[in-house]
Amino acid sequence: MVAGLATLPRIVRAFDAVTKVDLLAADGERVEAGRPVAVLEGLARDVLAVERPMLNLLGRLSGVATRTASFVEAVGDEWPARVFDTRKTTPGLRHMEKYAVRCGGGCCHRLGLNDAVLIKDNHLAALASDPMWPLRVHEWSMEARRRLSGRLRFFEVEVDTLEQFTLLMAVPEGAIDVVLLDNMPPGDMREAARERDKRHPEWQLEASGGVTLETIGLVATSMVDRISVGSLTHHAVSLDFGLDAV
Repeated sequence: MVAGLATLPRIVRAFDAVTKVDLLAADGERVEAGRPVAVLEGLARDVLAVERPMLNLLGRLSGVATRTASFVEAVGDEWPARVFDTRKTTPGLRHMEKYAVRCGGGCCHRLGLNDAVLIKDNHLAALASDPMWPLRVHEWSMEARRRLSGRLRFFEVEVDTLEQFTLLMAVPEGAIDVVLLDNMPPGDMREAARERDKRHPEWQLEASGGVTLETIGLVATSMVDRISVGSLTHHAVSLDFGLDAV
């Protein structure tokens, strides 16, 4: 699955190279081994100057897109779950790697801490002695929505157990958009989905934690809406692209 071809003309401009780029494939397209995906025409010194940056970026992004496509295929069309990336990206390449996930059929979770709120286990640990912590979550949500004034993509809360999930049910409607079910077995996630349908059908459920290509199909049967997989980026293997001079 190719990703990164859209960057080639920009690399040429960044190097001020006298080089013409013709793309023979499109990002998000499946290609067979040996098929040319682009042709460069220009001075040898300029072509050689951009060769390695182009090949490195194409290989890296296509590896991410190809791995993502494998996870998306493993979920299939039978279940509602969509595959999402995480913020576990290569420093300096976050936007491009998340673009590659989209090329592979995946979805963008969030770009950073500034476009969505995720209350994680460490946040809740600070409230462990407070029996009213679900109400604190509601207060945080209202404050976040007030401060970001329409720019908040979603407000998400992570839980580790069904007990935590049940307590979270007390949060009033309109505060939580997504609940992350962290490292829960499929049976518990399925039970959480049933309870969600009864009391908070507006919530989306996200499965996360240790999801592999071998287990994602089973995770999808739990009727969650989202499955986030950090390994789409941090376990991706670069594909082998080469430049042949004619």
